[in-house]
Amino acid sequence: MSKGRLVTGPETQANAVRHETLGGSTTLLLLAGTVAGPIFVVLALAQAVLREGFDPLRHAVSQLSLGDGGWVQVANFAVTGLLMLACAIGLRRVLGRGRGGRWAPVLIAVMGVGFVVAAFLPADPGNGFPPGTGSEASFSVTGMLHLACAGIAFIALIAACFVLASRFSRIGWRGWASAGRTSGVLLAIGFAAANSGVVGGPLAMFVGVVIAWLWVGVSAARLAR
Repeated sequence: MSKGRLVTGPETQANAVRHETLGGSTTLLLLAGTVAGPIFVVLALAQAVLREGFDPLRHAVSQLSLGDGGWVQVANFAVTGLLMLACAIGLRRVLGRGRGGRWAPVLIAVMGVGFVVAAFLPADPGNGFPPGTGSEASFSVTGMLHLACAGIAFIALIAACFVLASRFSRIGWRGWASAGRTSGVLLAIGFAAANSGVVGGPLAMFVGVVIAWLWVGVSAARLAR
């Protein structure tokens, strides 16, 4: 199998040459998606530990964009969103016209755009964070738009897990495909828990995001090979 040719089914010689020609740049684009998840997770965890008053059982990661030092999480959303947009381009190149070749890149691009837009729409304070904020949740237009963008991004990530898993199952990576479907289910459960308002919901959501995003990132790295 020549470098970059992970597409199954009929493929013209011209397409094969195109994959070879774009191999280097495509690899870099795919690896952008590989590093995006770890960057987001490490920065979010560091802030969760260092930011006064933040409780992962009650506060969403989005709230880290508020208050002193909030610019770190704003940058985290924007940079990782741009990295996922780059990954979407790489996926479109390497997946071609096979199963998931259209929808996987679209879904990853939707996730990337959702993160970038959410970066510039601050979340609402609540549950005592940032310090000095009352325990009552507040709702603003920008806060609701932030939730909408982030929600769309995470739903797109869930769907991408299943679409990519379908592709991998088709090319014989059945164990990895099962891991992808499991990742999508875990993120869906965390997403539901976070939106239900139960204690621990934000943490369940974060864990689900970590698992699903890292699976997508490792998938991108495997495709880059």
